[in-house]
Amino acid sequence: MVQCIKAQEKNTITAAMNHVKLEFSLNEGTPHYAVYYDTKTVIKNSAMGFILTDNAPLDKDFTVISTQKKTVDETWKPVWGEVSSIRNHYEEITIHLKQSATARLLDIIFRVFEDGVGFRYSFPKQPGLKYFIINNELTEFAMAGDHKTFWIPGDYDTNEYAYTTSKISEIDNLQVVANATDIAVRTAPDRYAVQTPLMMKSKDGLYINIHEAALSNYPAMQLHTDNAALKYTASLVPDAIGNKAYLHAPFKTPWRTIIISDKATDILSSKIILNLNEPSKISNTSWIKPMKFLGVWWEMQTGKSTWSYADNADTLNAKSQLIANGRHGANTANVKRYIDFAAKNGIQGVLVEGWNTGWEDWFGNWKEHVFSFVTPYPDFDLKEITRYAKLKGVKMIMHNETSGSATDYERQLDTAYRFMNKFGYTAVKTGYVGKIIPRGEHHDGQWMVNHYLRVAQKAADHHITIDVHEPERPTGQQRTWPNWMASEAGRGNEYNAFSNGNQPEHETIMPFTRLMGGPMDYTPGIFKIKGYSSVPGRQVHTTLAKQLALYITMYSPLQMAADLPENYEARPDAFQFIKDVAVNWDDTRVLEAEPGAYITIARKAKAASNWFIGAITNQDSRDTTLPLSFLEGGKKYTATIYADAANADWKNNPEAYQIKKITVTSATKLNLKLAPGGGTAISIKPVK
Repeated sequence: MVQCIKAQEKNTITAAMNHVKLEFSLNEGTPHYAVYYDTKTVIKNSAMGFILTDNAPLDKDFTVISTQKKTVDETWKPVWGEVSSIRNHYEEITIHLKQSATARLLDIIFRVFEDGVGFRYSFPKQPGLKYFIINNELTEFAMAGDHKTFWIPGDYDTNEYAYTTSKISEIDNLQVVANATDIAVRTAPDRYAVQTPLMMKSKDGLYINIHEAALSNYPAMQLHTDNAALKYTASLVPDAIGNKAYLHAPFKTPWRTIIISDKATDILSSKIILNLNEPSKISNTSWIKPMKFLGVWWEMQTGKSTWSYADNADTLNAKSQLIANGRHGANTANVKRYIDFAAKNGIQGVLVEGWNTGWEDWFGNWKEHVFSFVTPYPDFDLKEITRYAKLKGVKMIMHNETSGSATDYERQLDTAYRFMNKFGYTAVKTGYVGKIIPRGEHHDGQWMVNHYLRVAQKAADHHITIDVHEPERPTGQQRTWPNWMASEAGRGNEYNAFSNGNQPEHETIMPFTRLMGGPMDYTPGIFKIKGYSSVPGRQVHTTLAKQLALYITMYSPLQMAADLPENYEARPDAFQFIKDVAVNWDDTRVLEAEPGAYITIARKAKAASNWFIGAITNQDSRDTTLPLSFLEGGKKYTATIYADAANADWKNNPEAYQIKKITVTSATKLNLKLAPGGGTAISIKPVK
C-alpha cells in the first residue's frame, strides 16, 4: 500500500524497520539524511545532491512537494546462490523535491531494511532537464566515530590491492602505494580515496558496510575520505576527459547501501544488495549451471609453461609463421591430461588459457586488435580437444583476454560466441588487462560499466555463462543477469604466484569487503604451498587445510581447483574434499565471524542433505567450538574433518594436515583447533 504525504507536513521524514531508522530533512534547502541503529548514530546528518556540467547545481534551494511511503514484504528464489529463497522486506519512502529557482525536479528513494538502508536518486522526465552531464555526486557519509576500517586505495582501473586496517583518521593511501611494489601506479589522483565495499567497526561494537547496488549506466563510486571530519563523500570514476556520467532523464542512479548490525555474522548474511537489484531478465535459466573446474593456468602463473606459442612476436621463420617455444601450455596433449583428470574426479569443466593467437605481444601494447577469438595456435587441435572432452563428459571453458581492447571485443562478440556455440563451450572467462582502448576509458567508468553489461547480455543470447576478470567490483547484478556468475575484481590467490602474496588475514577480510557485492573467482585449492616458484621464499600464505576451507568461505558458483593435477594426485585424501564440496546451496549459516580475524560458515548443498563447513583464521592460531544444531534432529551424520596438523603453521609447516571421521548429530559440538594462518574444512553426510 502506498501512502501519500502532503508537502512540508513536518521538518523530518522518517522510516524505520527493526533496529534501523532513517531520517530525511532539508537544511536550508539542501537534502540531508541520517541513519540510526537503536539509540546509536550510524550516519550523522549528511548532505546529498549533484554538481552538473554546464547546468546549475542540484544541491540546494529545494522544497519537498510530496512524499510517498510503502511497505514491501516478499520472497523470491535466486537461480543459484547461497540460499534457496530470499526475503525482501523493507519500508520505502520516495521524496519528491523541486528546486525553487530552476523548477527542476529530483526524487530521492530510500528503502529501510531490518539490517540497513539503500537509497538512490531519480531524475524524472521534465522540460528543464533532459540531456545532462554529472560533474560530481555530493552524497556524504558522515560517520559517528573514528571507526576501525578495512580498506584499499581508490583506483580507477584495479581493485587488486592488499587491505589496510586503520582508523578513518589514519587513511592515507600513499603508505599503501609505497608498500605495494607488485601493483602498478594508481590511476586515481585522490590520495584519500578508498574503494567500496568499505567495512568498518565502531568502538561500541557496530559493524558498518558501505557499498552500492545495481550499478548500470553510471560510474563506480569510490569514497573520498575527510580524515579530520571522519566523513566520506562519493567520488565517481571519470571518463577519459574527466566527466563522470552522461545521462538522459528519466534516469535512476545505482543504490547507495549501508548495512548495519551489532553482529559481524549479520553483515555476511545480508541480502540488501541482491534485493536492490532487479529480477532476472533471462526467462529460461535452465542452462545456467554452477560448476567446479580445472585450468591450464596455474602452471603459467608459476612459470612452468607459457600463454604464448612463441617467445615474442618477432620470432618468425621464413614463412612468417610463429616458431614454437617448447613451453606452450595450451597444447593438445597437455589439455587432454587435464581433461582426463577432470573426468576421473568428477570435475565438470576445464579452462584453457593461451589457446588463441596473440599472446606474443599483448601486455601493455595497447593495440586496437591483438587477439583473435576464433584462431587457435598450431599445437591446439580444437576439433580433437572438442571430440575428446565430449567423449569424457567434460565441458570446455573458453578464455577471451581482450588486453583492454574492449571496443575490438565488442566487434568480435557475435563471432566469438557463435564459435563457442559451434564447439560446445558453455562458459567463458574474459579478461581486461591493461589500458582500455581506444579512448583510454577507465575500467570502473561509465562506458566500461555498460560494456560489461553488454557482454553479459550478449552472452545470455548465446546461452553462455561468464566469469569476468579486471571488471568493476560487483554490485549484485548476478540477480538480474544470473549468467554473470563470477568476477575477479579483487586480489586473488594468483598473487601468491607472481608477487609478495596475500597475508593470512586477507581471506578473513574479503568476505566483508569484495564479496559483499557478489561471487569472486578467487581460485582456491593450492596444495603445493612451497616450492612452486623459482623466487626464493615465495609461498602461499595459508595452510593446505585453509585452502580447502576457502571453498566455503570464499563463495562462488564457479569454483576452480586451481593447482596442478599432479599436486592433487600426490594428496588424494585431501583432494577428496574438493571432489565432494558443492557449488550451489540451499542454506547458509554464518556461525562466527570477525573481520580481519576469523570466519566460520556452514552451507547445505542444493537438493541434498549434505553440509559443508569452512573455518579460517588470520596469522593467529584459534580454538573454537561449533554447535551443529543446524543439522536435522534425530539423524546421524558422518563428519569428515580436514584439519591442520598439530604442528602445522602457514609459514613453517603449511602442508601438514590430518583427516578424521566421526559420527555427529544436531547435539554435537565440534572442537576445532586452527593453526596460525590455518583452517578446517568439514564434510557432513547422513549415515546411510
